[in-house]
Amino acid sequence: MELILTTFGTYLHRRGELFVVRIKEQQQEVAARKVRSILITTGASLSTDAIQLAIEKNIDIVFLDRVGDPYARVWHGRPGSTTAIRRAQLRLADTEAGLRLALGWVVRKLDNQIRFLGEARSRRSRLSAELTRRIDALRVHRDALDALDGLLDAQRETIMGLEGRAGRTYWEAVNLLLPESQRFDARSRNPARDPFNCLLNYSYGVLYGTVERACILAGLDPYVGFVHTDHYRKKSLVFDLIECYRIWADETVVGLFAARKVKPELFDPLHNGLILNKQGKAVLMERFGAHLDEQIRYRNRRIKRRDSVQLDCHRLANDWIGRGPDEND
Repeated sequence: MELILTTFGTYLHRRGELFVVRIKEQQQEVAARKVRSILITTGASLSTDAIQLAIEKNIDIVFLDRVGDPYARVWHGRPGSTTAIRRAQLRLADTEAGLRLALGWVVRKLDNQIRFLGEARSRRSRLSAELTRRIDALRVHRDALDALDGLLDAQRETIMGLEGRAGRTYWEAVNLLLPESQRFDARSRNPARDPFNCLLNYSYGVLYGTVERACILAGLDPYVGFVHTDHYRKKSLVFDLIECYRIWADETVVGLFAARKVKPELFDPLHNGLILNKQGKAVLMERFGAHLDEQIRYRNRRIKRRDSVQLDCHRLANDWIGRGPDEND
């Protein structure tokens, strides 16, 4: 489970092998063995004993800003694995194999989007023609990406251009799936200008933390990317890999609208935009957490959906240093 602290003034401390969450006169005890991450989204205080327990149990403490983006984490100082993985990661980015790898992540995102829209089309016959037109356009962009060859540096702008055009097509289609009164004009961030973007941005922020954690545990360098280039303090590999998993956030947020769970009281106004309040975070994270924890069949295993991220990162690390995949992969 993820232990999420959303109430201002929360105090987290330790009692033996338990985390104790205290809010004013109320407190809750949570066994450390049940916790995978601690997400802190508001003003809270932690005891050093609670931090030590998290380190002992390999639990990362992630601090999220008000739109859900992780801005810091507490993690043990030991490397996730051999430094040979990082060396291989640096070399790979300059090869044709690096291009194929990067394209694979973008193509996987488009395949997820095509599948998602196809499933929506089967349930909404009145939108069939509109969705079919956009699905066909996405397939054209997907095939164009898959056909690229050469080196990544030479193709990066082409990849970003095709990905951008595909994105505009996809969001046009997603907009059709929302109630007409709650459709959005365009993707927006900092701040989100509508409820859909507000919910989606927060979900993506949580996913960034999940992907970064998986990279660290697998021994990958979050800052050495492929499609996303190297910049100071930019977690480029996280930005690359998250493309494979964004669909989980899309499915969750569209599902909230379909279930009529999105109400005005979930949001607080900002200058030129909206922000999720405590109630909104609770509604979103309950549904998103359940989606991530759902058991799926993946690479011949029954695992939680969220655990496929870790499996993918370990597989990448093993491939990069020449280890054969696990027999169950």
